[in-house]
Amino acid sequence: MKFIHISDLHLGKRVYEYPMNEEQEYILNQILEIIEKEKPDGVLIAGDIYDKPIPPAEAVKLFDDFLVRLADRKTEVFVIGGNHDSIERIAFGARLMSSRGVHISPVYNGEILPVTMNDGNGKVNVFMLPFVKPAHVRGFCDEEICTYTDAIRSAISVMDVNPSERNILVAHQFVTGATRCESEEVSVGGLDNVDASVFEVFDYVALGHIHSPQNCGSPKIRYCGTPLKYSFSEAKDKKSVTVVELFEKGNTVIRTAELKPRHELVELKGKYEELTLKSFYENTSWQEDYTHITLTDEDDIPDAVSRLRTIYHRLMKLDYDNKRTRMNIEINGTDSVEAKTPDELFADFYLLQNNQPMSDEQAEFMKELIEKTSEDKQ
Repeated sequence: MKFIHISDLHLGKRVYEYPMNEEQEYILNQILEIIEKEKPDGVLIAGDIYDKPIPPAEAVKLFDDFLVRLADRKTEVFVIGGNHDSIERIAFGARLMSSRGVHISPVYNGEILPVTMNDGNGKVNVFMLPFVKPAHVRGFCDEEICTYTDAIRSAISVMDVNPSERNILVAHQFVTGATRCESEEVSVGGLDNVDASVFEVFDYVALGHIHSPQNCGSPKIRYCGTPLKYSFSEAKDKKSVTVVELFEKGNTVIRTAELKPRHELVELKGKYEELTLKSFYENTSWQEDYTHITLTDEDDIPDAVSRLRTIYHRLMKLDYDNKRTRMNIEINGTDSVEAKTPDELFADFYLLQNNQPMSDEQAEFMKELIEKTSEDKQ
């Protein structure tokens, strides 16, 4: 039996204030093309459907269209809510949609019943566990729940998992050891960690929450990652969907199908003069890609963002890397302000703001300006 595993669509997301609606529609169409080619028995959508609990109307319409097109293909669909979703809103109409093969996890209520499918090798049971915190689980069990690992272990313990059959879990949690990136929410001190050992009973665990594709200790415990890059820390990632094939019990084959975005996220670095040469950017897609540019010029370029956007039309972020930004200057307050001249005080302020001292020309200009101001006051 074959499944396509996707997660963290984050529909409605804006990256550096750029709306991602068209990029998301493009990548969902590409996922549908992969589904048409692979002809899976089911699609596992492991949470964070939307970027916000109350998503914009265009995001809801986009997901609705995606689900309808999946249902029209007679493909079973399994959807859970993630930490960015309002699980109550995600679950609206779940009982009606199940008749079309779209199965959506309800708000956690202490009971998770599997959806069972059959093939020539017997049953495949799909369990859906939406994102939960320890507080969500405490009200449905008698044991002490202190950590996220306790919560997930307790939730799994009440599932009727038959170890002689093939079992899949769709979940949205942070498994200890997974590598995070900038576009994810982080809990202070790693309080949301879940130990991978709690998932041992399953033949495959389709995880959402982490944006970079990766396994967690075992190929059968896997984050498929986001279908799009949502931060420049992901610029070098290869995005994909995960294809899972379950043959007889104990024989699971996992591979990926690569996704190509409409526009890439690209990081460029160099002097302004170099980056604006036609020979630098011609024969590339950079003019239409989403770019993060780091200028190495020692002096700031006036109106750099606007000027660079005439070439790099989707410039998202501009930084400088030079002596000023690399120096770690510490200004302490031990020196007496009264003991310093106005020239020295301004020199300290300039150093604090720019991480480099004034040039001789700048110092002379400020000295003359301060003297003139003092004379005027007198």
